[in-house]
Amino acid sequence: MRVLVVGGGGQLGTKIVEGGKGRFELYATYQTRKPPLDSPAIFQVDKTSREGLLAVFRKAKPDVAVDTAALHNVDYCETHKDEAWEVNVQGTRNVAEACQNQGARMIFISTDYVFDGKRGTYVEDDQPNPINYYGLSKLEAEKMVAQVCRTHVIARPSVIYSYTSSSQRASSSGKPLNFAMWLTQKLACHESVKVVTDQYSSPTLADNLAEAVLRLAESDRTGIFHTAGCTRLSRFEFALEIARKLGFDEKLVTPVETSQLKQVAKRPMDSSLDVRKVKEQLGIEMWKIEDALEWFREQFLKGAHG
Repeated sequence: MRVLVVGGGGQLGTKIVEGGKGRFELYATYQTRKPPLDSPAIFQVDKTSREGLLAVFRKAKPDVAVDTAALHNVDYCETHKDEAWEVNVQGTRNVAEACQNQGARMIFISTDYVFDGKRGTYVEDDQPNPINYYGLSKLEAEKMVAQVCRTHVIARPSVIYSYTSSSQRASSSGKPLNFAMWLTQKLACHESVKVVTDQYSSPTLADNLAEAVLRLAESDRTGIFHTAGCTRLSRFEFALEIARKLGFDEKLVTPVETSQLKQVAKRPMDSSLDVRKVKEQLGIEMWKIEDALEWFREQFLKGAHG
């Protein structure tokens, strides 16, 4: 099977490429960070370039395309709405059109932020109601995918994190790629951090999510699947679990409430996801936080010791 990973140099895209080696004939697109593949299997192209993307699809001829590329920074999207729409909605439409033209299945990586967070533990059939522009742009992208590409999967994770190597560690803005890496860098330097106690989610290890995506690629399923970690935690509880697992001083993690932070975009208070469907229909096991952080710890220790 020929699989094209759009955004193959990002946090999740890299994990998908690494996990798919030997299982698929892999291709990937990127903008700045190259995926762990050799030329000519990688293509430098922006998903907002419709013609550039169509050209890649003509060359790669994928059976399945996984779209991981997006503007993920929630506050940035709130203040740069035109750019967020161009990338997250129009760019996704370009991928969907390319898939439809090629006859490829599309797997689109969405988010738990399509929900308003009023009750949590959302199932796939619950009505989305985003409260920030990032969530709105991803919901509109979901609608685009469903309208344009006949055979598609929408996968919704929550707070994706992973251990990342030094070459992958910083985003283009210079910030760490995920919350867990930001936290470990702060705690390793004995810096105190403020973490909210009243925002709940389902933290998702990128390695586990990548395997779920690869399993979805191998299946013939279509529709929406929640592919998040199966433990509901507040961001503060998540931070404490990381500190304990890695042996950092828990006292450095200071609890605060959302009202005390100056976040530009509103956050859903409980966007946790129910992941029973993906297990029942595909046998895909989304990890508990204990297992996920044990994996994270092993990768962290390997990285620390070279």
